Amino acid sequence: MNKLLIVEDDENIQKQLKWGLGKDYRVLTAVRVKDALQHLRNHQPLIMTLDLGLPPDPGGTQEGFRCLESVLSERPLTKVIVLTGNHERQNALRAVQMGAYDFLQKPIDLNQLKIILGRATHVAALEEENRRLQQSIELQTPSLSGIFGQCAAMQDIFKLIGKVSSCDVPVLVLGESGTGKELVARAIHEKSLRKGGPFIPINCGAIPENLLESELFGHERGAFTGAQVRVQGKVEYAHRGTLFLDEIGELSPALQVKLLRFLQEKTLQRVGGREDIEVDARIIAATNIDIRKAIAQGGFRDDLYYRISVVTLNMPPLRKRGDDMRLLAHIFLQRFAREMGKKVRGFSPDCLRTMEEHPWPGNVRELENKVKRGVIMCEQPVIEDYDLGFAGKPEPRSEGRMEALTLREAKRRLESEMVIAAIQKYTGNIARAAEALGISRPTIYDLMKKHGFHKLSS
Repeated sequence: MNKLLIVEDDENIQKQLKWGLGKDYRVLTAVRVKDALQHLRNHQPLIMTLDLGLPPDPGGTQEGFRCLESVLSERPLTKVIVLTGNHERQNALRAVQMGAYDFLQKPIDLNQLKIILGRATHVAALEEENRRLQQSIELQTPSLSGIFGQCAAMQDIFKLIGKVSSCDVPVLVLGESGTGKELVARAIHEKSLRKGGPFIPINCGAIPENLLESELFGHERGAFTGAQVRVQGKVEYAHRGTLFLDEIGELSPALQVKLLRFLQEKTLQRVGGREDIEVDARIIAATNIDIRKAIAQGGFRDDLYYRISVVTLNMPPLRKRGDDMRLLAHIFLQRFAREMGKKVRGFSPDCLRTMEEHPWPGNVRELENKVKRGVIMCEQPVIEDYDLGFAGKPEPRSEGRMEALTLREAKRRLESEMVIAAIQKYTGNIARAAEALGISRPTIYDLMKKHGFHKLSS
């Protein structure tokens, strides 16, 4: 049974809540801040209700805000629902801005509170589950260069990495762009006997063909116009280490022949040189093209393919990795929030639904970039879909226009536009719009009345 902490100094309200919610939750109660924090440390409840007027200043809000700040600092995953009087909306909005999950006005409607608590419990449980999964995977795969995954396909990848790392053979990593092919190559290198040597990556598709040969194999002084000194290539730099050839399918036929010769003889000649240079480097290659189709069409040599694909790993696209999307999203969120010093705790339910429906054509790289953008753009403790750049975000204003607005006016307009966008998105369904905005139905009705568009709900 989930634990619910009720922080309330009114004995009658405390009894009402304990009676009405005792069947669904293990209820803990506190009157003072120190008692509430002690319950938080001992029992770690996922949800709590908080009255802002607490002893020794029950007529003010100082103690309530101090309690909220301490709770969110010590246990940021806890969802706090603030219970407030009819004339204390400004304090309630301030609490939400500080990180409270929602607020409800007194006198308390138990049915409405149960709905809010149920939603808060669900969101908190998802965040807690993802936190535990992240810790578990970090402990189980500490040396896999930041690769995370719990789906069956990724577990197979982890096993293959373990097997091929100890065998000094070429490996071919296949997969769509953004699936993490270079991360796999680095993980193989770091678990291999060559981990003390260099890991040298080169993107064969990012360098013009007329420069790629020199980049790979180096050149002698005077080999071509501008070659004033001898330069070693990436292959030489990978001596006693690993050479990662990303997008190997982009190599020209001539370079394919030269690479094949190196793989066969373990020697190379620099551009403009005649001396054979011995190099001991392991080759890991990767491509996002259909390599067998390229062979059939004459675009890739079959003998080179057989040389580089002693072992082949197929990286699954993100859309086929099930719940890994949520796991990775929370890992990225925590990383970027920590790096940027922002108190962002998670994603709104509507945002998670949008993310689950998105096909992620850019795979893990796209997800990482979206979450990074979300952490930068969000102004609340949870990220919304428009923070990630999905449809529904209010149109940004020009720099000059924003300079002409006061902070209060800019906030009022943004608040108005967000409420309108949510109501329109859900075609007048106020409950869905409120959930998407992370607020209660009474709150959204108050905002609609405040901005003069309450008729939108009819």
